[in-house]
Amino acid sequence: MSEPATPAQIEQMLQANRFYIKTVVDIHQQILAGGGEMHSDCEAVLLDRGSQQADLWGASWNPISQEIFYESLVNLRPRQNRSMEILDPSIRERVQQVIYKLLGSV
Repeated sequence: MSEPATPAQIEQMLQANRFYIKTVVDIHQQILAGGGEMHSDCEAVLLDRGSQQADLWGASWNPISQEIFYESLVNLRPRQNRSMEILDPSIRERVQQVIYKLLGSV
């Protein structure tokens, strides 16, 4: 998604996990895929659409609290990020900006 989500789209994305939305953000293209049961579902969508692996970061977003959780298996990359949690503050900030832009203002 590259445009802000509608309330109906948010509801649809919440169906997989009920209280939060798993997302993968392409920080280069400033787009995201959300709503899969696993972050890897979202990652696959973006890879199929031409995103580069190094630009993809997983996070979960709670629409009630507007809180972002920066943990996902897709973030575990020995050369780039040695944790399931996004460790680089600048990458976290970019992920946050895209999530709030596309999901957070509904």
